[in-house]
Amino acid sequence: MRGRWQALAVVVAGAISSLFAWISAAVIALVILRKGASAGAWLFLWALLPAGGFAYLYGDTSTLTLLAGTFALALVLRNSVSLALALLASVAVGGFAGLVALTFGAQYLEQLGNVLEQMLNNMLSDLPEAAEQPALVALGKVQLAGMIGAGSAVMSALSLLLARYWQAVLYNPGGFGREFRALRYPAAVTALLVLAGLGLATVGARLGQWAMIFIMPLTFAGLAVVHSWGVARGRGTGWFAAFYIAWVLLEPLRLLVALLAVADSWLDFRQRWGLQERGAADTVQAPEEPQSALDKREDSKGQDDDSRAGDADGKTETSSTGPKKYDGRTPGRKDDD
Repeated sequence: MRGRWQALAVVVAGAISSLFAWISAAVIALVILRKGASAGAWLFLWALLPAGGFAYLYGDTSTLTLLAGTFALALVLRNSVSLALALLASVAVGGFAGLVALTFGAQYLEQLGNVLEQMLNNMLSDLPEAAEQPALVALGKVQLAGMIGAGSAVMSALSLLLARYWQAVLYNPGGFGREFRALRYPAAVTALLVLAGLGLATVGARLGQWAMIFIMPLTFAGLAVVHSWGVARGRGTGWFAAFYIAWVLLEPLRLLVALLAVADSWLDFRQRWGLQERGAADTVQAPEEPQSALDKREDSKGQDDDSRAGDADGKTETSSTGPKKYDGRTPGRKDDD
């Protein structure tokens, strides 16, 4: 948060490479959360230059959709002050990203499918049972577009969470942890997400990848339950690191985390376990104005500082009879005539 030109340099440099586009997205989100939509839009428009160039030349819209998705999620979070609602909006971001890839990146999807098919076949050919293994069926464009949409939704949500973490570190230490651990969806919202995901998964294999977009908010809600339990039980960084390694490697654990969020929406485990944290509600209550509570707090602090500075300049004393001009003499001491 040093200045707009430093932020611009980071955003443009990150947007040049798809590997570091998440940094650009997180910086844009941080500026939106702290300074507002207009300041974030200025950075976003500059980041569109390299991202749009990649989309036009190579058909790769991943960077473009990541920046646009994170921009949209940051706007939702700033105006609603609800992390749950912002992560829920990532479903729309994932669907939009998948449709954009399917519409404007057909050639890119075809090339990506061929590369993935060749890589998987080469890996299977090295196995001893390669002669008995059937040839893999190439992934279709619809499936690849669904994977890109799900990836964009996840990366946009992670970039937003990173920006929120940066904001808390700078202005409200510990606030992000309380806010994330309080993440929970009502039963009606959870039921809609589950039904939509199951509906797409049962229609056919071509739409199975799109179902992951609807499961993503439930995954974050399940992780919030795990973090709430772990912090309440005094689990350290090593325990969480081991958990996330297992979560990445073991698909049943990922499914269990999503199911934990579904059960929590009905049973509210944190309330049953007595793990409700004080101060968590302060991070999700919408302010009367788009200005965040942290901004208001700093403005109030600045006004107090200005008031104290004015008193120092005027050198006034306050007594029972009202303010009296301080003439530089020691109280209770008479002048030498």
